[in-house]
Amino acid sequence: MAEHALSRAAGAPLVAGNRLRLLRDATENYPAWLEAIESANHSITLESYIFAEDSVGNRFAEAMGDAARRGVRVRVLQDWLGARGEASRHFWARLRQAGIELRWFNPFRFVEPLGWLRRNHRKSLVVDGRIGFVTGLCIAARWAGDPVRGIPAWRDTGIEIEGPAVADLAHAFARTWAEAGPPETETLPRREEIPAAGGVPLRVIATEPATTGIFRLDTLVAALSRRTLWLTDAYFIGLPTYVQALRAAAMDGVDVRLLVPGDSDLGLVKRLGTAGYRPLLEGGIRVFEWKGPMLHAKTAVADGLWARVGSTNLNIASWMGNWELDVAVEDAGFAAEMERTYEADLANATEVVLGRRRASGARPRSARSNRPREGSAVATAGAIRVGNTVSAALGGYRVLRPAEAGLLIAGGLCLMVGAVVALLFPWILVVPFAIAAAWLGVTLVVNGVKLRRTRARHLRAAP
Repeated sequence: MAEHALSRAAGAPLVAGNRLRLLRDATENYPAWLEAIESANHSITLESYIFAEDSVGNRFAEAMGDAARRGVRVRVLQDWLGARGEASRHFWARLRQAGIELRWFNPFRFVEPLGWLRRNHRKSLVVDGRIGFVTGLCIAARWAGDPVRGIPAWRDTGIEIEGPAVADLAHAFARTWAEAGPPETETLPRREEIPAAGGVPLRVIATEPATTGIFRLDTLVAALSRRTLWLTDAYFIGLPTYVQALRAAAMDGVDVRLLVPGDSDLGLVKRLGTAGYRPLLEGGIRVFEWKGPMLHAKTAVADGLWARVGSTNLNIASWMGNWELDVAVEDAGFAAEMERTYEADLANATEVVLGRRRASGARPRSARSNRPREGSAVATAGAIRVGNTVSAALGGYRVLRPAEAGLLIAGGLCLMVGAVVALLFPWILVVPFAIAAAWLGVTLVVNGVKLRRTRARHLRAAP
């Protein structure tokens, strides 16, 4: 029953016969990626949220350009929002001039004013249909740190896959590639065509907006776990249903732990996450804060049998709003390695305890100066969190926690300031509202006209 439940929740089958390698941080991920790119014979597909024009990005651009020049078909799918401020037009033109096919995922469109909120947050690399990588890392120098200046690499996790599951990665890329342009006509690899490379069974979970595959899986694993559930997340803003699932597991004797950044590149998200600590701690969940410059990994390991690595953060934007890519592994050997890595990470973390401040000490250099473009999706999750708290206070449909007092005070002050501004300077509110209303009105009319023309064409074409 559990096996069927996991398959149905994830929306992905269990694929046997794979070899896995756990890759920690940029110091292990980047060399493995470059080695695969430099040995490519036929094809390279790269899906990235951030591809920066810096020392690391230029190194990858050079390696992929060399591959394209020797006849390898190289395709890069770059998220439009993630690229903002990361690279110049010259950088992207250089990729195209080298023979690399480049597509932008979900660029801003005037007729879809809110469409830009849906991002392709996946990070994957597939070479020759034989080796694949799924990870939380983007391609930027900040992930590698700066040893000369004493700045460690960002803490992040990825995996290398060989075996039949690589076909699932190829199909996942083809789906998002088609979202950004014409669909491919080439034949995609099939699982049965790829020989077994090991004995590890896994699921490739390629979620799309509103499919909630990982959310259903994460909630189910919280219910199924019996001994341990250890989580690592960069931007934790748990939905009440997921928080209750974790609390129920902890109160049933499961060792539930959550490792989050101590110093985040997104300060607002950090404050929203901190406001949610109390319900976790009161439910018996242990919370730890990483002491390095930034913890960006998204991983889970349960009962020494199940593990997950990928791009999905534990917040509503990742669970329900983005295109994400994760791998869920059902193998005791891999889970044991994940547990050992988690215990090593806790050696560089501080446990949060109710009623006490975090232990003082020298903090690493802040990561805020290298803020990535993940703010839109995570800000959405934060806005929903604030909205839930405010609506609960007004409607009284759930008991509010003391840690949410700050959110209520801040929300109340913002509303009071807005009221004063509306009374004294009404045009400050009227003009933006008029512009937004006009924009939305034009958008609705344009889309309605398109639909009417489409219907007319269908009627004319009908026999």
